[in-house]
Amino acid sequence: VQLVESGGGLVQPGGSLRLSCAASGSIFSRNAMGWSRQAPGKERELVAAISGDGMPYVADSVMGRFTIFRDKDKNTLDLQMNSLKAEDTAMYYCAASDRSWPDELDEYDYWGQGTQVTVSS
Repeated sequence: VQLVESGGGLVQPGGSLRLSCAASGSIFSRNAMGWSRQAPGKERELVAAISGDGMPYVADSVMGRFTIFRDKDKNTLDLQMNSLKAEDTAMYYCAASDRSWPDELDEYDYWGQGTQVTVSS
């Protein structure tokens, strides 16, 4: 399984970015997929995810600002990020799990290399 992220960059506070993850290999529609992030000096956190049967999850810290999209036919996972804040600055990682709905980040089995998002004026 390979996950390749794209779409990161530098954006001003209040701006938007759309991250995309292209999955290849044995990723099936039953697999959960998600986006996590890690800022310097902080633990990695799950930002948003979609279960194998299409149920979305969005962290409280980004609720109302971030939306997750999955295209099972194209094997892609996008994260639309609006109203970005300085505290959203982090390396963002695409992840996939062999489970339909992992309970925690440790249950995600496959990870991309990450794409940097920097929110700064």
